[in-house]
Amino acid sequence: MGLASLVLADARFPGGGHVHSGGLEEAVSRGLVPDVASLEGFLLGRLRTAGLVAAAFAAASVVVSGDSRHGDYRHSRGGWAELDAELEARTPSAAQREASRAQGRGTLRAARTAWPSPVLDDLVAVHPRPHHPLLAGAVCGIAGEPPEDAARCVAYLAVSGPASAAVRLLGLDPFAVNAVLVRLGPTLDAVVGEAVSAADGPPSDLPAPSAPVLDLMAQAHVDQHRGRLRLFAS
Repeated sequence: MGLASLVLADARFPGGGHVHSGGLEEAVSRGLVPDVASLEGFLLGRLRTAGLVAAAFAAASVVVSGDSRHGDYRHSRGGWAELDAELEARTPSAAQREASRAQGRGTLRAARTAWPSPVLDDLVAVHPRPHHPLLAGAVCGIAGEPPEDAARCVAYLAVSGPASAAVRLLGLDPFAVNAVLVRLGPTLDAVVGEAVSAADGPPSDLPAPSAPVLDLMAQAHVDQHRGRLRLFAS
């Protein structure tokens, strides 16, 4: 992985990812994830569904960013619009769409400082709050990194964020939680491979695995806990 994808995947990156649990807070409140073993199952499912979708769109965003870098603004903006629409369609929960755009907006502020580029202008021209996978892929493309790096970065974030949240929510042994992430390595590699293989194709053909339980819990986290104390926004 190149420096840009490593920086984006760093928990200390000032993109606002630390306020999102990826649905884990709601799962914990419902008693679905009480320990390390159940956490591993939760993360595995999230990686194969939401993680795969995010990784595929991040990889495809690297391809589109190349058009911006080479001055093909009309084609790149059309590409960004298509990616945005396809990712929106794959995110049926309004709460998850909001979480993705909130993280994208937070990352955008830091990205404009570290990686100033017309690529970001083209992306923001389509939507002022870009989805996080698109923004991450754009940054990796600006830095000259391949689609694989963007896919790996975003796939890792799909599980590392909830894993970190689990330590805070459940008081789990951080060493045991870290070991869970390591055991997810082969699955993460497979997800990255599938994401990259689809990156050059039409956005409509990008992976679209569904995760209805995650969608429902994301919406419940907002609707049922409105006004109540929560550790995480999602």
